[in-house]
Amino acid sequence: MTPSEQYLQACERVLATVRGQAPAIATAAGWFADAILAGRMVHVFGSGHSRIMVEELWPRYGSFPGFNPIVELSLTFHNLVVGANGQRQAMFLENVPGLAARILRNFATSPLDAALVVSSSGCNVVPIEIAEEFQRRGVRVVAIVSRAHSEASTSKRADGRRLQDFADLVLDTGAPVGDAMVHVEGLDTPVSPGSTIGGCALVNCLKAEVAQRLTAAGHPPTVLTAGVLVGSARATQLFEAAYDEHAHRLARLYADVGEP
Repeated sequence: MTPSEQYLQACERVLATVRGQAPAIATAAGWFADAILAGRMVHVFGSGHSRIMVEELWPRYGSFPGFNPIVELSLTFHNLVVGANGQRQAMFLENVPGLAARILRNFATSPLDAALVVSSSGCNVVPIEIAEEFQRRGVRVVAIVSRAHSEASTSKRADGRRLQDFADLVLDTGAPVGDAMVHVEGLDTPVSPGSTIGGCALVNCLKAEVAQRLTAAGHPPTVLTAGVLVGSARATQLFEAAYDEHAHRLARLYADVGEP
């Protein structure tokens, strides 16, 4: 079996894990749709490479308003790797207690909201505390983790608790321990991770399920759509309307910000 074949076969196992979580995906989609129908938002957080799943959910073609992507550049700015704004700093900051509360201090959340927190390991402090803070505010939390990898890893949090300990529902990317899925002959460490495949599959399943629920409720979402499908004028109209809706929803999160 070639390395490519080995990877694609592993991806099939990842997707099978995602497919096996249909009831949980449906439950999460129901929570998310309820939040959006209430005029509120689904807050989506990911640090490190989990940022990919946040951006996959919104905004991009085939996506729609109702999601609040929370991405801190200090935790996700990967392209410089070393030097100023490098990975060492990002990985350090990802485990600084108290940072999550400062991030969420910017938003006036409501129990009508929902949250999706993504962390492959579920063991870094900031995403764990983000979920904890959302629950403290009465917001239901869905977590995306790689269960096998998380359960084999040690939490960076002092009390040993993981992201899934602060989630109302947990979805599994299906990635293996260590994430990387291909073993190359003569190389003693595996390559080619799988958590992004599973994570992106999960968020797009959620997106589709939420769209179905919004449409069935008489509030079809305004979907960012390519001009090649609907013509340039319609695509522009959808783009402007979707971004305006996002701005209006986001404004509600700032209107009452402040200490009680």
